[in-house]
Formats: sequence, structure tokens, C-alpha cells
Amino acid sequence: MKDRKLIYIAAATAAVYLILILWWHLRMPVGDLTVQNPGADNRPAGLERKADDVVVGEYFMSYKEDFHTELQGKWIGFRGEDHTNIIKTTDGKPFLEGEFEQVWSFETGEGHAAPVIYNGRVYVLDYNEQLNSDALRCFSLETGEELWRRWYRVPMKRNHGFSRTIPVVGEGYVITVGPQGHVMCCDPITGEMKWMMDMQKQFASEIPFWYTGQCPCVDDGVVVLAPAGEQALMMGVDCLTGEVVWQTPNTVGFTMSHSSVIPMTLGGKRTYVYAGVGGVCGVSAEGADRGELLWSTDRWQPSVIAPSPVRLSSNRILMVAGYGTGGALLQVENAGGWKATVVEQYKADKGLACEQQTPILYNDMIITIAPKDGGSIRSKLACYSPQDLHNPIWVSGADERFGLGPYIAIDGNLFVFKDDGELYQYTIGNGSLSFVRKQRIMEGADAWGPIAYADGRLIVRDAHNVVCLKIK
Repeated sequence: MKDRKLIYIAAATAAVYLILILWWHLRMPVGDLTVQNPGADNRPAGLERKADDVVVGEYFMSYKEDFHTELQGKWIGFRGEDHTNIIKTTDGKPFLEGEFEQVWSFETGEGHAAPVIYNGRVYVLDYNEQLNSDALRCFSLETGEELWRRWYRVPMKRNHGFSRTIPVVGEGYVITVGPQGHVMCCDPITGEMKWMMDMQKQFASEIPFWYTGQCPCVDDGVVVLAPAGEQALMMGVDCLTGEVVWQTPNTVGFTMSHSSVIPMTLGGKRTYVYAGVGGVCGVSAEGADRGELLWSTDRWQPSVIAPSPVRLSSNRILMVAGYGTGGALLQVENAGGWKATVVEQYKADKGLACEQQTPILYNDMIITIAPKDGGSIRSKLACYSPQDLHNPIWVSGADERFGLGPYIAIDGNLFVFKDDGELYQYTIGNGSLSFVRKQRIMEGADAWGPIAYADGRLIVRDAHNVVCLKIK
């Protein structure tokens, strides 16, 4: 009897489930279905665009057209006008005592791109994650008020943030290089689009894994770029027109790194020096042979390189890189023909190295932050003599470790931004640094973007915030 009841219950349960399944498949939940044509969802134009279908500079927004300022300070590009990351002002103003005042701040998309400053305006290349867009944003240096913005859609996936590069600005132009190699030139006052370039499409550039870190530099009215593509290793482009003035064939087969082109004089010759993936090269920066490849070497070729070359003397160049690479010393000679020789190279725990920032040569002393694989001085601030790259002459204290943070020299003082958002100030002496103060600026993360300075104001950033401090 009990078995029969169980059979009835099982049969009833099965019947109920069968009815529910038939109802689910036969029922029409909505009776007034309509066809959705493309564009009927009011999605913003271009949001569905693919990464290889980019219209650089297509959107613009002006927020304040009657802006006026009396400020005339300049920080025109990566490492400043002379590419040394050293500022010697003539204002005679001392640094403020006590804590530096925070003048303004604004939020950004995740990234490490740092600003430039020109006549009271601040320019930074941002990435808007909601709109999948690179955005050149212009702000007032005095108030932090946004003046205008020009942007374009370029879908990307986050990879330790997005934007990494610093614009270059001058009279009549502000030029950016986006994470995917898109070059954009705008009028620095109005934001008007002047010209654009797509290094992937036009030169078959291979964008590095962590996106483009190469910052543009301007030399004699020409912006110098290193597409490191199939045809062009390096090129010069007229800042105002976008015309390619000269081009260096990529006979050495280098590909794009995170490092930037640095102009320097070697052997009495103005030269553009670039550390690509595959080696280091020098291109003529003057005369009838401007753009001609002078020398190259593949004896030093890290798989990842972010710091840029540093000129130590009339014929010697310091190279550093992270991820276990360490450092190298190159010697360039012209004796019946140009030649570059790797004089020495060493691992990070055996001498001067830096993972992300570029060292500063200041009064015959090289200032750097040791990488995480730098042995006992890892992440510390350290100073070396150019004559001895293996033994530091000064090292910061045990509790003064800065990670991948940036540093800049201003009027005999070194400002170091710890990568968690704490600012340190040191006086630069003869063969050493003297601690002055430290100040918590933000509870930050990945504060890796280089520091900018003009008109007594210091601009720092972490992965999501830009902050302006009054320091003079």
C-alpha cells in the first residue's frame, strides 16, 4: 500500500513538471515585440567602434572661453625643456615653511600620465573608462578649473591603468601620444584640432604590452617620434602642420619600448638617442644628415625598458632598466665612422639601476631610486659618482623607500614622491642629500607619474588623482 502511494506521488510530481515545461516553452511572455534597428538604443556615437577604427580628436567640449591668466611659467614636456629634470628658477623665492598648501585637485581615469604647463594652463592626457576614450584635458594652473577637452574613442582593456605619456607643448601646439600610438596635435589655447597620426596604421608600430610609454619631444619646431615600425625607426614631424620632415629607416629592426627619445650632444654631434626593444641607437639631429642613423648596438637589449638614456659625458651614456636587467654604460666614438660600445653592464644588485623613472645627473652626481631587485638598497634613494657606477656614495635611511615614485630637482632641492602618495624634500649637497621634510599628500596607490613644476606650483599624481601644491 505504501509503495502504491509513492508511485502515485511520483507520477503526480512528474505530471506537474511536464505541464510547467510545456507552459514555459509555449507561453509568449510579451505580445508587442518590435524590431530594434541599429542606433535605436541611443548609444553614443562611436561607442561600438573597434580599436582599429579610431577618429583621433573627433569630439570637443569647451567649458570656459573667457579664461585669462598672468602666469608665464613653463614645463613643456618629459623631463623639461632641456631633458634633465632639473629646474633652476630666477624668481628668488624660497620654499614655503611648514606644510605645502594643496591648491586644487581633480580625478582621472586610472593611469600614470603626467601634465605639462604652459602660461598658466595645465595639459594632461587622460582616459575616460566609461566612454572608452583618450582625452586631452586643459586646466587652469591657478584654480584647477577645466577649460576644454578634446577626446576620441579607442577601446582598450585595463593593464595597470591606461594613459602613461606626457604631452609636449609650445607656441601654437600641444601634442600627445595615446596608449595605442595615436598622435594628436591641438591648439593649446582653443583646443582646435590641427593634425593627427596613427603610428600603428601608418608605420606598423608594435605597441608594447603595457601600452605606449614614449613621450614626444620637440627639437627646433619638429616633434621627434620613434614608431619603430616596419619602415620607420624614428621620424621628425613639423609641429604646426603634421608634415613628416625626415624619416629614419628601421634597418636595425627595433620595436617600440616604453622609453623616450632624448636629444643629446655626443662627440660634438647633436644626436637623438633611443633605447628600443632590440638595442640602442643614435640618429643625427642636425645638419644635412638629420634623420640619418649614426650608430646602433644590440649588446644591451632588455625585453622591457621604461627609463630613458642619460648623457654622462661627451661620449658616454647611462642605460638602466628593471625586471632584473640592471644597468649599462655605453661609449660612443667617431673615428672615421660612428661606433657604440657597451663598456660595462651589470645586474641591479651590483650597481646603479632604476626600474621606471629616469636618473638625474646633478653636479657630477647621479640620483636614482634602486629597483626592487637592488639588493640591500632596494627602493631607496641613492647617489652615485659617474666615475663609479657600482658603489653608492649616499643612500637614504632604512624607512625611506620610494618604490616606483618620481623625483625632480628644483633650485638645489630634490622632491621625491613616494609611490603611496607621500612627498619628501631633500637639499642636494656635494655627494649627498639632506632630509628636509615629508608630507602626506594623498592616501594614494601607484603614484608613478612624473612631477611637473612651474610658477611655484608642484603637480603630482597617483593612479586616480592629480594634485597641485603651492611650494613657493
